[in-house]
Amino acid sequence: MLVNQLLPTLCIKLGGQVLQRGRLKHATVSPHPGETKDISSLKIGSHPNIYVLDTPGILPPEISDDEVCLKLALTGAISNFFGGEKELAQYFLTILNLSEEYKRWSKFIHNENEITLTNHESDCSSGFEKNLKQRRQYPTDHTQDLIVNDVRQTLFEIISSFDGNMEDEKDLRRLIEAETIALQKAFKIPVELYNEDGHCKVAGKLLNLYRTGRLGHYTLDSIT
Repeated sequence: MLVNQLLPTLCIKLGGQVLQRGRLKHATVSPHPGETKDISSLKIGSHPNIYVLDTPGILPPEISDDEVCLKLALTGAISNFFGGEKELAQYFLTILNLSEEYKRWSKFIHNENEITLTNHESDCSSGFEKNLKQRRQYPTDHTQDLIVNDVRQTLFEIISSFDGNMEDEKDLRRLIEAETIALQKAFKIPVELYNEDGHCKVAGKLLNLYRTGRLGHYTLDSIT
């Protein structure tokens, strides 16, 4: 776990690679728990010699704080014991709505306007080019940049236009419900699944994008 925390800083200096005994060696990292099973030593510098120990993460057998458990479940570090992915997705949306991260996505609105102004250029594309572009898109793959950008744009528009009080629990729930409904379209969920099943699919896809960093970076614990 220690090397996983230090690796971003090390990558800046070493180009994403770790130097050990004159040769480059990669440390194995994963967004899922249980990847590191042994203690390994990585040499990252000489004169003086500097080593980093990569060790498995350790959790206490019991965690009595429900909020801590919820945060760990949100990151995927532990199994979800709070009712399922839908509840975790709602928790993430709460964090997003109360943060400033969504404001970074305003550029997608500007890009959309630019695309609208230049639609006449796209109309000049040949039928072959259009068919080729369509074949490269997979509606069920939510990790495509096109769909991720649609998700960001959808969330930005809904949060920006929200006229309620986010400090009020009822208003915040109303906002999250509106986001969940709108995300069904952004994630290309079939219309016939626009119900509880659709909400569950949205939750799973949303959590995946959050855990892989596609929806920004968040500090779940305050730094003191």
